[in-house]
Amino acid sequence: MPKSKTASETEPVVIKKYANRRLYNTETSSYITLDLLSQMTREGREFVVVDAKTGEDITHNVLTQIIMEEEQRGKNMLPVNFLRQLIAMYGDSMQSMVPQYLEASMDAFRKNQQQFQEAMKGAFGGGPLAEIAKRNMQMFEAAASAFGTTMPGMPGMTPPAQPASDGSKDDEIAELKAQLAALNAKIDKLS
Repeated sequence: MPKSKTASETEPVVIKKYANRRLYNTETSSYITLDLLSQMTREGREFVVVDAKTGEDITHNVLTQIIMEEEQRGKNMLPVNFLRQLIAMYGDSMQSMVPQYLEASMDAFRKNQQQFQEAMKGAFGGGPLAEIAKRNMQMFEAAASAFGTTMPGMPGMTPPAQPASDGSKDDEIAELKAQLAALNAKIDKLS
């Protein structure tokens, strides 16, 4: 989630890339890594990368390189089918529309993610449904971790250590369904 900007952060930081592939942060007067650029991006810090020799803006290439390195580390976010479809769009008559569409789609996704996180924070803030919402979130986190996904921005959410009930499986399922319905009703009211 982007942090609020201070006066010194209103202008993008200029990063110079030298022929030896080293990146130089002109704001801090130090060499940096792609990992630091990745961190700056996650923090919402604006930067522009220029070729030190020609002055050409190569920000797009460097951001693409960061994505490639993240994907190679096993943090795959881009499904193979999506990549194939994206490659197929190069040279297509609709190619010029793809960047705007992808940007709008990502903006909508981020807004939905923020609204969901705010709704969850509100559900945990107190009231009669807070405990139900907390247990549902724990179950959701456990399910998400089973599928290898996480919920960024939801600190402290860990899967429950033990089943919550001593009753039969049917009773547990019925209780969980009721809790889920209550949580969905609360989310609908917040929307």
